[in-house]
Amino acid sequence: MDRIIVFVMFSIPIVIISWKTLFNFKSHGFYRFFSWECIVWLFASNYKYWFDNPFSIRQIFSWIFLLIALYLVVVGVILIKSKGKPLKSRNEKTLYEFEQTTALIDKGIFRYIRHPLYSSLLFLTWGICLKNPTHELLAVSILSTAFLNLTAIFDEKECIAFFGDRYIEYMKRSKRFIPFLI
Repeated sequence: MDRIIVFVMFSIPIVIISWKTLFNFKSHGFYRFFSWECIVWLFASNYKYWFDNPFSIRQIFSWIFLLIALYLVVVGVILIKSKGKPLKSRNEKTLYEFEQTTALIDKGIFRYIRHPLYSSLLFLTWGICLKNPTHELLAVSILSTAFLNLTAIFDEKECIAFFGDRYIEYMKRSKRFIPFLI
């Protein structure tokens, strides 16, 4: 029962934050919402195991993944705020203000990966899953990963529509989530 309570408690703000994209299948926010929900379910299922057996291999990998997730989100947000030049001129209703960048960011972590914030969610997903992996949570983690991939695909379509050929060239020079891999 506590898992349901924790899930609902964290889902309410996610629904509020995601409301403007919740019914727009062509928006990256639609797919991001479902990934967030998967992550919340993982957390609600595994929060009791957060510090269980702290020096086991799975816990060590879990903490490594969680630290990578934290690094990626901090570095990504700093670069978006400092280099992305969010302006009202983009004025896309499905994007939050910080997402409405008018400058293509290809420096720092963005030089290697196009989606450090989604990549952080990917590492967060698997970091939480590793706290106490079960068949159910592995399936939820795979589902979250699939939704993050769809989020990135739809975000890239939006970026191509706004930035054009410059973004297509950028896609050729960078990976989607993990430098030098994918």
